[in-house]
Amino acid sequence: MGRHIVKAPAKKPGRALILSIIAAFAVVGIVATGVFLWVGGHLDPLFAVADSGCADSEQLVVIADTSIAPALADIAEDFDAASETCVETTVKPQDSADTAAVLASGGIEADAWVPESGVWLDRMTATAASLGQTPPKVEVGEPIASTPVVFAAAATNAAAIASEPVTWSRVLGGALPTILPDPEASSASLAGLLALRGHSSPDDPRQFAGAMIELGKTIPASTSAAFGALAAATQPSVVITSEAQVAAYNLDDPAETLVAAYPADGTVFVDYPFVRLPVRTDTGDDEGEGASADRVAESAAERADLLTAFAAAARGATDRLAVDGFRAGDGSGTLEVPGLAAEAPAAVADLDSAAQLEILRAWAVLTLRSRMLAVIDVSGSMEEPAENGLRRIDIFQQAAIAAMEKFSGEVEMGVWVFSTTRNGDLDYEDLSPIAPLADLAHKQEIAGIIQSLPARLGGATGLYDTTLAAVQRVRESYDPAKVNSVLLITDGRNEDENGIDLDTLLAELGKMDDPTKPVPVIMIGFGPDTDLAAMQRIAQATKGAAYSASRPEDLSTVLVDALSQRACRPNCG
Repeated sequence: MGRHIVKAPAKKPGRALILSIIAAFAVVGIVATGVFLWVGGHLDPLFAVADSGCADSEQLVVIADTSIAPALADIAEDFDAASETCVETTVKPQDSADTAAVLASGGIEADAWVPESGVWLDRMTATAASLGQTPPKVEVGEPIASTPVVFAAAATNAAAIASEPVTWSRVLGGALPTILPDPEASSASLAGLLALRGHSSPDDPRQFAGAMIELGKTIPASTSAAFGALAAATQPSVVITSEAQVAAYNLDDPAETLVAAYPADGTVFVDYPFVRLPVRTDTGDDEGEGASADRVAESAAERADLLTAFAAAARGATDRLAVDGFRAGDGSGTLEVPGLAAEAPAAVADLDSAAQLEILRAWAVLTLRSRMLAVIDVSGSMEEPAENGLRRIDIFQQAAIAAMEKFSGEVEMGVWVFSTTRNGDLDYEDLSPIAPLADLAHKQEIAGIIQSLPARLGGATGLYDTTLAAVQRVRESYDPAKVNSVLLITDGRNEDENGIDLDTLLAELGKMDDPTKPVPVIMIGFGPDTDLAAMQRIAQATKGAAYSASRPEDLSTVLVDALSQRACRPNCG
């Protein structure tokens, strides 16, 4: 959208004459009574408003992200003082996520919005659609400012971290300990995830999904909380953030300053667009609801012109924005802020809002606090050797331990094992209840179960009875705030001649299906004896997914696939 510069309208006719008359009466009052005092250039207090010349000023209300609001408030003050029109511009700080939610649910009494990144506009539209609301019609102008995404490190750790090039590739490979503030609330975090995906292998989507799972193990609620976590980190770490956030932290005189490390393999910029909101119906003056239609229209037109002028003034106030660590809207500008480079890095890619929303949805799923019942095949066939000579159960143990490390402490997990007549007439045995992995004793119990699996082998594969019982168990303790699922790992096919058949299983699963309480079954089969066709039918009946790992050691990779697929349910391909 092109830049529009509109001259602010002239002062309302007749105001100068009115002020002259007021001034004349003021002089008479002083001479006649001697009770008025001339203080600070005006009569105090009765004629302070008259002296300002703005008894009926136009009111502009601008909602600004908390990161840029202080700078915009100063710019607004200078704008009001320099304007040829009596105007009072109020800048209200509010997190962009909160503003997007309010706009999506019904609007807000403001003239303009300066969010941290245009992605919040798409988020607002998507949220409105999910709420059955029509999103407000807005006009998006050129950005007021911008700031590149960087890695922030404690100054004392900067040399150690920079001993190797600081890159997104190091984050992907797990070689650079990284803290990511919640991208549900931080535009810099979300833009950072987009940059991270851009450096992942296009042939291996598991790489990016695995990195998100790793970053999601701990999710600081805010950037300031993430900065605080740097001091407590067991090894030198970085926070994905923006230059402006580093500047705000360092300008607050912290005990230890932060240093911005600029990704050697390129970065992206977060911008701050000037967004005009639907026209307010109030006039902003004392007439309120009693104002005439002509006055309402006149006020709206005046505010529109003033908004154009204010946006231009804000874009032109590069020196004031630079004080708080912001670059110009086009990414240019020189900074003199501790911890930041003077010159801006080059942007290697534009921000794609649709791609960011896609990442945000995947993130929400990958880090969603899950309830999972892991059901492990311990039939006698697990004794058989795999391609590398190790028993299937031995390789599964290694893969399972690695897979468990990918889950955050917020995940709840329970463990069953199964084979025919495992527990009396039952094919399954409940070894550990579904409970948070944040409970160290529970996590150690599960680790102990995994280590004990070789001693539990025996019997045939009682797949169908076990699957039905597992889904029923998860439904009994369903938690609507979490993703409730069954993860079933097997190396064979159903061998229980006394149990239910596949058609009966599918019929029973259909009877208990409740769209409001989905319990997807994620089935992972490995080895040459798995019945993939049956697994796929079970997965389809529960809106889950079926995977086949040609080698048991592929289990960790397949788990990432399974977790990534949750974002598309119930419409997975």
